[in-house]
Amino acid sequence: MAKKPDIRTVLKKIVNPEDENHNPSNNDSFNQVLDRARLGRRGFLKGSSSLAAAAMLGTGLAFAADSTKQAGKAAKASTALRFSFNPVAKSTADTLVVPEGYTARVLLATGDPLKSNVTPYKNDGTDNDFEVRAGDHHDAMHYFGLNRAGNGWDPNGSERALLCINHEVCEDLGFVHPNGPTNYGPERTEARPAIEIDKEVAAHGVTVVEVAKQGGTYVVNRDSRYNHRVTAATRCQISGPARRSPMLATAFSPSGEQTRGTLNNCANGYTPWGTYLTCEENWAGYFNRREDESTRTAKELASFKRYGVGNETSGRYNWSRAEAAGNTDLYQRWDVSKTASRANQDYRNVANTFGWVVEIDPFNPSAMPQKRTAIGRFAHEGCWPAAAVEGQPLVFYSGDDARNEYTYKFVSAAKWDPRDANRGMAAGNKYLDAGTLYAAKFNDDGTGEWLPLTLANPAIANYADYDFADEADVLINARIAADAAGATKMDRPEWGGVNPVNGDVYLTLTNNVSSSGGRGVKTPLNAANPRYYAEVKGETTSNGNVNGHVIRWREAEGNHAATSFTWDVYLFGAQADAAPDVNLSGLSAENDFSSPDGLWFSAAVPGLLWLQTDDGYYTDTTNCMMLAALPGTVGDGEAKMVNNKAVPINGDGDQQVKTYMGQAASPRVLSRFLVGPRDCEITGITESPDGTVIFVNIQHPGENSESSTDPALFTSHWPDGGNARPRSATVVITRNDGGKIAV
Repeated sequence: MAKKPDIRTVLKKIVNPEDENHNPSNNDSFNQVLDRARLGRRGFLKGSSSLAAAAMLGTGLAFAADSTKQAGKAAKASTALRFSFNPVAKSTADTLVVPEGYTARVLLATGDPLKSNVTPYKNDGTDNDFEVRAGDHHDAMHYFGLNRAGNGWDPNGSERALLCINHEVCEDLGFVHPNGPTNYGPERTEARPAIEIDKEVAAHGVTVVEVAKQGGTYVVNRDSRYNHRVTAATRCQISGPARRSPMLATAFSPSGEQTRGTLNNCANGYTPWGTYLTCEENWAGYFNRREDESTRTAKELASFKRYGVGNETSGRYNWSRAEAAGNTDLYQRWDVSKTASRANQDYRNVANTFGWVVEIDPFNPSAMPQKRTAIGRFAHEGCWPAAAVEGQPLVFYSGDDARNEYTYKFVSAAKWDPRDANRGMAAGNKYLDAGTLYAAKFNDDGTGEWLPLTLANPAIANYADYDFADEADVLINARIAADAAGATKMDRPEWGGVNPVNGDVYLTLTNNVSSSGGRGVKTPLNAANPRYYAEVKGETTSNGNVNGHVIRWREAEGNHAATSFTWDVYLFGAQADAAPDVNLSGLSAENDFSSPDGLWFSAAVPGLLWLQTDDGYYTDTTNCMMLAALPGTVGDGEAKMVNNKAVPINGDGDQQVKTYMGQAASPRVLSRFLVGPRDCEITGITESPDGTVIFVNIQHPGENSESSTDPALFTSHWPDGGNARPRSATVVITRNDGGKIAV
C-alpha cells in the first residue's frame, strides 16, 4: 500500500468548489447592474422619499397598490414582534452557546443508530454500517408532523414527527476511518480500500428519522418503521423532461430512466403535499475523469467546463478505484471518462444524472426518490416554495452556489388543487415534472425580469456558443442556457426563503472570494457590491466581497409566478468595528456577522427570519453563528454613498459608489441568538408547529484539525467532549419557560 500523505497536504489540494469560477460568459454581474441602476447618480433615492420617486418613475420602481398594502402589513408585523432574549456574545470557545433562559440538547449526531438493534456509535472509525446510522455533515432539514395514528402527514402534528436531514459530505479529514483516509483526493490514482469508499458513500445523502415529544423537547424513536437512509448508492428514478434523454444513458440505465445515489445534499425544500426536496450542490467534484480531450465532442467538453468537471482529476474522494471490490460497477460509476464505444456501455454521462432536485417521500420508505429534471441541473443550493394558492401555479426558488452563478425559479404548468395535498409522489409527478424554469436578470432601474430557459426563447435557440438539441439539453445544461438568456451573475447564491407576511423573497449571497484573490475583471465594483476591500484582522484586503450580503425582491403585483420584480439589498455582513464603508448596515457587537449562508422564515412566528453563517474571515473573533431578524419589507431603507480606498485589484483609484439598502440593522431587528463550537458551520433549521422548539444543525466542528486520529491536534471535541473526535449533529433548542423561540 502506498505511503499515506499528510492529511493537511491532501486537503489543501481539495479546492472549495464554491470558490471556483466556471462562468466565462460576458453576462452582467449583479455588481455591474447596480453601478448603472437607480442607485447610481441619476437615481439616488432617499429612503423617506422612495415611494414618491417611484410614483414619478412609473413602472420603473413603482410598487403596485397591492404591494404597498403588503409593505404596510409587513411593517406592522415587524413592529409587533419583540425579541425575548438578550443577544449572545461572540465566542471562540468549543461549545454551543444559546441565550440565557434557553437549553440546547444534542438529538442526533454523525453515526448515531437509527434502529434500536444497532450498536451505539464508537466514534473511533470502526463502525462500517452507515446505512443504518445518521450520516455526516448535517445540513438542511425539515419537520413533517405525524398524525395521531402515526400513519401519515399532519402539518400541525406536534407530538410525533419525521425529520428529514441532509448530509452534505463525509468529513474530508476522515474522522469516520480508524486511521484516516487512504489514497484520498483528486490527485491520487492508487486504489482505495472498498470498505472506506462504501462508508463514505453511505455517509452522504439524507436521514429520515422519527422524533417524539417528551418533557417539552424531542427524542429519537429508534423503533419507528419510518427510520431509513437515502445515500449516494440508493436507486433513484429520473423524471420530467430529461427522462430517457440519450444524454442520461449509462451502463446502469441504458434508457436514461434511473441512476444511483444522491450526494452533496446541501439546502432543501418541501412541497404542499408533504414530501421532501433535497438538493444536489457540489456534485461535479466527485467524478474521475482522466482522458484526452479529443475523445469527447465539443458539446461534451463545453458542458464539462461549464460545470467544473476537469480532465485530470480522480474526484474529491477517488471513489472510482476500489481494491478487492466485489461489484466493481459500484465504483466504476464514478468515472465519467469515455471507455466504451457507446454511452450505454460506460459512465461517460453519469455526471448528467446529478445536480438535480430530488423528491423523497418520508412517509413511504419503499418509494424510490425522484430526480425532478424540470427544475434544472446546476449546483442546487435549495428549492424554496412560495405559498401554494388554489388555482395558481406552484413556484420554487433556487440558487446556484458558485462564484458568478445565477438565481432561478420554477413555475409549474399545473395549477394548485388542495385536493392533491395527500397524494404524495403522485402529486410530485403532476406539479414538478412540467413547467417553466427561469433565470433572473436584475435590470438597471431596480426592476428585474425572469428569463425563460426554453428553446422558445430565441436567445437560447440561436445561441452561438452551444447548440441545444432539445428541451432536455436545455435543462441538463441549465447554466449554459442561463448564459445564453442573459441572466445576471451573482455572488454565490445560497439559501433563500419567502416571507410569509408579505411575500418578499430573500436570498443570501455568501461572498465572492476567489482562491486566486479578488473579484476579477468580470465582476468589478458597483453599487450592489460596493466594497472592493474589507477589513480582516485589522488589515485591509482586496480579496473580493469577503463578508457577503443578503438581497431580496418583490414579485410584480405580489404574484410569485410573475415574470418581473423589484429588488433591493437587505443586509451587508461586516465586523462591527470595520469602517463605515465596509460596515454598511451599521452592525454592532450584538449582531455583526460574516458570510450569511442559511436563511429560513418561521411559519409559527410569521415575520421572524433566521440567518446562519459559514465564515472564514471573522473566525479569529467568533465561531459561526445564527441570528434572529425582523426584516421589514423591500424599499424600507435609505441610499448611501460608499467611499472606497484605492486597491490594486482592478487598477482603480479611490471610488465613490452609491448603493441602496434595507432598514438599519439595530439589535431590535437583528440579534445574535447562537454561536457554535470551533470550526463549525451553522446550517439547517426547522421548528415544531407551535414554535416552541427549533432544530438546528451544527456541521463539521473541528474542520481545521491537523489530524484525524491524534486528539491533541483536534481543534474541537464537540459534542462529546474529552478527547473525542468531533461530530456533526442536530440539536434541539427549547425555551425554559416553554414559550415560543426568540419572541
